Amino acid sequence: MFNKKIYITRRNQLISKFTTGKVLLLGNIENPINFEHNTYPFRQDSSFLYYIGIQSPKLAAVLDIDHGETVLFGDEMTIDDIIWMGQQETLAHKAEHVGIYQLLPFDQLFDFLQNTQENIHYLPPYQPHNQLLLQKLMQCPADQLRPSVPLIQAVVAQRSIKSPEEIVELEKSIDVAVDMHRLAIKMTTPGCYEYQISNAMQHFAQDQGMSFSYPPIVTKRGEILHNHMQFHQLQAGDLLLNDSGVETSLGYASDLTRTFPVAKRFTVLQEELYQVVLHAFKSAEQSLMSGVRFKDIHLKACEALVEGLIQTGFMKGNAQDAVMNHAHALFFQCGLGHMLGLDVHDMEDLGEQYVGYTETEPKDMKTFGIKSLRLGKQLEAGNVLTVEPGIYIIPELTQLWEQQNLHKEFINYDFLNKHLDFGGIRIEDNYLIEHTGYRRLGKYLEREIQEIYQLKDNPID
Repeated sequence: MFNKKIYITRRNQLISKFTTGKVLLLGNIENPINFEHNTYPFRQDSSFLYYIGIQSPKLAAVLDIDHGETVLFGDEMTIDDIIWMGQQETLAHKAEHVGIYQLLPFDQLFDFLQNTQENIHYLPPYQPHNQLLLQKLMQCPADQLRPSVPLIQAVVAQRSIKSPEEIVELEKSIDVAVDMHRLAIKMTTPGCYEYQISNAMQHFAQDQGMSFSYPPIVTKRGEILHNHMQFHQLQAGDLLLNDSGVETSLGYASDLTRTFPVAKRFTVLQEELYQVVLHAFKSAEQSLMSGVRFKDIHLKACEALVEGLIQTGFMKGNAQDAVMNHAHALFFQCGLGHMLGLDVHDMEDLGEQYVGYTETEPKDMKTFGIKSLRLGKQLEAGNVLTVEPGIYIIPELTQLWEQQNLHKEFINYDFLNKHLDFGGIRIEDNYLIEHTGYRRLGKYLEREIQEIYQLKDNPID
């Protein structure tokens, strides 16, 4: 936990945005894998963690706006709990650590909320348990639940600006992820399997007291954007795309990607397209600053990608025109990046429209490519985000576009069809937006071709 003053200040800042009522924050439960007592690893709700800081399951908190008080609802361990799990720190003691001194049993939450006439503000539930709980507490069916937009907006505004202690946690996470990625590059050789690399990274992270912040993408099929299959044996000539990060004990995440040859060197085409992605990456990186729309940085990176794809023969025509007509989306189907913090896709449970966009500049939900851009709004000092351009050659998408006669003035289908088995390349780092520019967070992870070759030439002893 952070110092209790941090949690008190966070809660006071939140309730200062309202004039009356109560803010209801629901923690998560332990979710069963296949029966009640065999559960997935517990992960607390990130907004609950941000304001309350307690990692235990089955908790709720009510922030009383009128009285400036917080009441925590949860249950102390019973003798049966102690028999199975041993005596642990009491809930009351945990609450004291975060400046909460009013504690009631969880089953009193319903009566507590029913005894008040004030408005109750709550966030969108993403766990079925909390959706069912809200139906009971609000006494309405699921389709009539109305999460509080003012609360969502207040939480997003507050959590989007990272404090110094949060940056420290984020950099801890990134530093471990950097070493984890270096391990993956060094150990990857022809004949090994994707799962061996993933397992070694998990072992390394756990040795540092951390865990994966999301299911890692460790694959030779890099054109599959969220490919979690890890059964392929790697061969010389393959590329390996490693998109993985870790999470600190306080919940702060890293999210890094490197793509590298399985053998010691790229092929000629792999090296050419890697340089295209690296150029787009650097053009986006250099554009990061407070006051600039991230959507504009995304489009600039897309133009850099197209320029490179024209030089390598995959595209033709004018780069700006190609991007304006969204022809680049055949090769870059997703967005340039997203917010990062307590969630690897920070606060996206609250809605991309609120996290990444504004009422005056809403998210484009229809245009292929742009609709997958999670962050488009103007950047502010204190934002932490990822930058992750890529090139993905998807055979099924290419064949569909060619059959539909799409963008033939920009896409060289004859050349592209010769390389449908290429795969994908992505490069990703994590950044803090500052008043005068940006700062790449954490230790430097090699990204230049010669730097990657140097790692490949110095395998693990």
